[in-house]
Amino acid sequence: MATTLENTVISQTDRQYSPTIRIENLQHSYGDRRALNGVSFDVRPGEIFGLLGPNGSGKTTLFRILSTLMLPTAGRAMIAGFDPAQQPDEVRRRIGVVFQSQSVDIKLTASENLWHQGHLYGLRGAVLRDRIREMLQRVALAERSGEKVESFSGGMQRRVELAKGLMHRPQILLLDEPTTGLDPGARRDLWQYLQELRLQENVSVIITTHLMEEAERCDRLAILNLGEVVALGTPLELRGQIGGDVILLEAAQPDPLAMRIEQKFKIATTVLDGKIRMERKDGHRFITDIVEAFPGEIQSISVSKPTLEDVFIHRTGHRFWNEPTPEEPARRKH
Repeated sequence: MATTLENTVISQTDRQYSPTIRIENLQHSYGDRRALNGVSFDVRPGEIFGLLGPNGSGKTTLFRILSTLMLPTAGRAMIAGFDPAQQPDEVRRRIGVVFQSQSVDIKLTASENLWHQGHLYGLRGAVLRDRIREMLQRVALAERSGEKVESFSGGMQRRVELAKGLMHRPQILLLDEPTTGLDPGARRDLWQYLQELRLQENVSVIITTHLMEEAERCDRLAILNLGEVVALGTPLELRGQIGGDVILLEAAQPDPLAMRIEQKFKIATTVLDGKIRMERKDGHRFITDIVEAFPGEIQSISVSKPTLEDVFIHRTGHRFWNEPTPEEPARRKH
């Protein structure tokens, strides 16, 4: 849940803002395969924006385009007022990038890693030394600046990666699956730092993730599936699109039962992994009607508030980790 200060920041940018990133009808293909199919959204100043999607959803391709490593097939991206396809050097001066794969040299100390990163951005002498000291203090590693990174935990190594990405004080920070391999404590520390960075320095953060609990921490997010944005908004807004509770039924013959439920109650059903799924306001009352209408046919029943995965299912008709295929009739929507 956002703090009062966070709500103030977001409400101010809602009223009037010039987006730090603007994506317009972005498209990219690998041969005959369309990885991005008309993606559009804005990212606001001081906003943590999530790209949530399963493998193959297009979020990695989008990340590579934003970080100037790839040119789009069509459409346009503007970052801090510059086009990464036409002005990559201007964009690189304004973005910090932390990739999913490790980029720190574990045989060097934390300070030495930042020293080399600073040189890439033209920092030298006292300015570079002061910046290294500042960045290591910011990620709580100042006391271990002279230790080799190979002696650090996974969370500490990730903090060195963050410090590298922030050495040139970017307006925008791009993070690709930044908590991969981190324990829960290190994940909490990372998110706490991102919140502080956003609030104190108004840095815009784009983070790709496949973790629902991380997506919930974002101010807004785009849910991607097969190269398209299937949902866009705050986590609260997206969950609100469900318009009720989520009901799951187990039955010996789910498909025919789902059709009979639809006919009797005029409600849409979907069969996923052998379970009948429905969305209904006041689900706890509705389940009594179902059980009474079909005595002995229901093996188990559950009702829950909608999650972001439910939003994904609602928009795509299949689960987050399962791609829809013709051979899987269990995902048939009634």
